[in-house]
Amino acid sequence: MLIGAILPPLTRELALPDWTAGAIFSLSALLWAFFSPFWGSLSNRLGRRPVIAIGLIGYATSTFLFAFVAYLSLQGVITNWFWIFVCLLLSRGISGIVGPGVPTASQAYIADRTTPEARTAEIAMLGSGMTLGAALGPAAAAAIIASMGLLTPLFFIGFIVVGLAVWVFLKLPENRPPKTTIATSSTSISALKDPAIGPFIIFGVGLSMCTGILVQTFPFAMMDRMQIEGPQASQFLAAAMTIGAMATLISQLVLIPRLRLSPRNFTLLGVVPILIFAASMLFAADLGTFCLIQLMLGIGMGLARPGFTSGASLAGTPEQQGEVAGLIVATNGLGFVVSPLFGLWAYEHISPYAPFCVVIVIMSAVAAIIALKTHEPSQTA
Repeated sequence: MLIGAILPPLTRELALPDWTAGAIFSLSALLWAFFSPFWGSLSNRLGRRPVIAIGLIGYATSTFLFAFVAYLSLQGVITNWFWIFVCLLLSRGISGIVGPGVPTASQAYIADRTTPEARTAEIAMLGSGMTLGAALGPAAAAAIIASMGLLTPLFFIGFIVVGLAVWVFLKLPENRPPKTTIATSSTSISALKDPAIGPFIIFGVGLSMCTGILVQTFPFAMMDRMQIEGPQASQFLAAAMTIGAMATLISQLVLIPRLRLSPRNFTLLGVVPILIFAASMLFAADLGTFCLIQLMLGIGMGLARPGFTSGASLAGTPEQQGEVAGLIVATNGLGFVVSPLFGLWAYEHISPYAPFCVVIVIMSAVAAIIALKTHEPSQTA
């Protein structure tokens, strides 16, 4: 999430076209979606711990290269905007290729070490770490940038990640022996075609698309309807989005352990506040309403994402956990590849209300798939 806070102002500092920031994010998301199943399968062969460490080293390498290219460009060593863009694109692409090893192997690691009854809560705990990072990353970047410069957070987090990689490789317990044969590329495809797993993966793609649409369009809708801009807009947006992030944390850390519903029911329950969010965006016009609907979005995401993730995990066999984890992580990137078309482009060229209508349609469709194509687990599951 540091990149999200640094890249837009960096492109302005380097006089790059605004579309280059979107292209860098989109390529990384596309590579993330494409390589996630590979890392999930590889974790079955090498073990979860080495793949997590490799993913962390890959992310650190990408971050250092990105920062180095940006530094040379700011110093005037690289002056042509096209080559600056290409170098930033390639350096960020490394993260999209190697980075998925971290969440895929981490999720499979949890699946290896938890009972079916505890898996949803444990996966929610993993999700809460990501949510906390998403909430703190931009704030930490802003604080560091204010005192130490635009690129300092990248070097800072790069060294932290290298330390984490060393710790994981040397200290993280691993109780699952690696396989003696590597999984083939068809394994993930067969897992996707599994009637018990496939509906949850389809839901994940739909949820990721809607997340991308809402994340991209919410700030512009709020600024346009409240007629605010500049520092005032940043303050109001930060307040609303912080409420959403805190609601997600509460859902993952408090609601899920106490409600004790099945993954299927958590998934369906999470759809309800997301639909309320999208419908409310058709008429919201004041700060209080925007904060309230961010609260609804946070609750919905906090319930739905662990729900479909644990649902897919529990639907797979122990031998399929790497492939299932890879598919789940791939959904996070795949949705963001196509969401710009239905988000900001539709907001600007079709109607300011179009993106939220699209979210209502997509979420209703994928919820229907979960309701019709999945079943409650047996009491002994």
